[in-house]
Amino acid sequence: MKLKITVDGKLYEVDVEIFEPEQSQPGYLSPPAHARVPAAAPVAKPVAKPSAPSSAGSAPVADEGKVCRSPFSGTVSKISAQAGQTILVNDVLLILEAMKMETVITAPIAGKVAKINVNVGDAVQQGQVLVEFD
Repeated sequence: MKLKITVDGKLYEVDVEIFEPEQSQPGYLSPPAHARVPAAAPVAKPVAKPSAPSSAGSAPVADEGKVCRSPFSGTVSKISAQAGQTILVNDVLLILEAMKMETVITAPIAGKVAKINVNVGDAVQQGQVLVEFD
């Protein structure tokens, strides 16, 4: 199908293919080679409860609503927040790296950072408490 598109006053004619996957052959379709995700684009949401006990040996948290847990296993590559800092929802707390992909971990709640339980370079497990809030 051919379409005419105007961008910034310039007219472009583009060919568009309609792709409909076959229902009879389930399986993985690799993304096109030009599909790339920027390093800091993914924004992870904190996991409410760990799927497995944390191997970090941390004590149970009194209020699950006042913590940010790791959504996956990875390595802490940058910490943006500090203990005592006032933060808003979606403020950047830290960046985790896994499989050469960086994921921005943001604040699930507004408040004050009580404690940061990790350091740059630490390996973390899925469900491990990264940050505690007041």
